[in-house]
Amino acid sequence: MKIPQTSAKGDLEWLYVEIKKLWPAAKGSVAEIRKPCVRPGCKACAEGRKHRAFILSYKDATRRRCLYVPAEGVEALRRAIANGRRIEQLLSQAGARMVLRQRSPR
Repeated sequence: MKIPQTSAKGDLEWLYVEIKKLWPAAKGSVAEIRKPCVRPGCKACAEGRKHRAFILSYKDATRRRCLYVPAEGVEALRRAIANGRRIEQLLSQAGARMVLRQRSPR
């Protein structure tokens, strides 16, 4: 990695600009599941096909949690999760920039 020629303030501004481009962001994963419904005599459930649903799996402190996601919100949530992963990469780069700046000759 090339030694950045910026100050801590410059790095903060760089990080802020990059994160702002990636908003909204989220952390977790989206999964498609199949579950039975509550309707008696449902043909799909009787045939074992069940019904498609989506869940967001995320960590709350030390516990794994899941939330139902409406089908119309799945694509937006997947984009937000991808943005969140990119922000994690930016934070790693910011740490490396900080160390390289401290190591540069004074």
